[in-house]
Amino acid sequence: MAEKALEISNLHAWYGESHILHDVNLSVNYGEVVSILGRNGAGRTTTMRSIMGLVGARKGSIKIGGVESIHLPTYKIAHLGVGYCPEERGIFSSLSTEENLLLPPQVSKSDKGMSVEEIYEMFPNLKERKNSQGTRLSGGEQQMLAVGRILRTGAKILLLDEISEGLAPVIVQALARMITALKAKGYTIVMVEQNFRFAAPLADRFYVMEHGQIVEAFNSNELEVKMPVLNTLLGV
Repeated sequence: MAEKALEISNLHAWYGESHILHDVNLSVNYGEVVSILGRNGAGRTTTMRSIMGLVGARKGSIKIGGVESIHLPTYKIAHLGVGYCPEERGIFSSLSTEENLLLPPQVSKSDKGMSVEEIYEMFPNLKERKNSQGTRLSGGEQQMLAVGRILRTGAKILLLDEISEGLAPVIVQALARMITALKAKGYTIVMVEQNFRFAAPLADRFYVMEHGQIVEAFNSNELEVKMPVLNTLLGV
């Protein structure tokens, strides 16, 4: 069987005494876009943070490109070619757009990452605002910058947490085009999304979480059949 980009088996995760994830199992193939759906508090962001080693404690197995990473520190997980774009974005507000893009180190030995010019080509808005301070960017521009920084590192497995949340439709459409373009370049993308209408046309496969567990898993060609279940679980 072909090696998977990401394989999670029997994953449990805790924040302090709180047991958040309960026996989570999911896998992502290279070059796939997978969306993790669920209501707020279902455990989707904790799953992303667990992959990066950013939770209190983890138990189970998380393999990245076949390498067991459950006991690795976060910086070593990043060196396996994983980039995480958290919901809060983490822009350096005192730096300009271009300084933010020049800051990230190359984490992958095999991929040198996109150049600043390639990122400007993907996000023309950022080129126009290259000398603007991080705090002066719109929410959509900050989101583009957060993704652009990850692409500079050489990461080929992208974990995107609620990137469409609260953004204008025109920006959401630009992000959808970005995901399509990155998939065409061979990137592997895992998206946590509340916005089902954004995720639905982009993803190859879907996982649905509830109470820290995977309760549904299906391919994009099963979407129509699964809509009654999704209506119940997500209220879409």
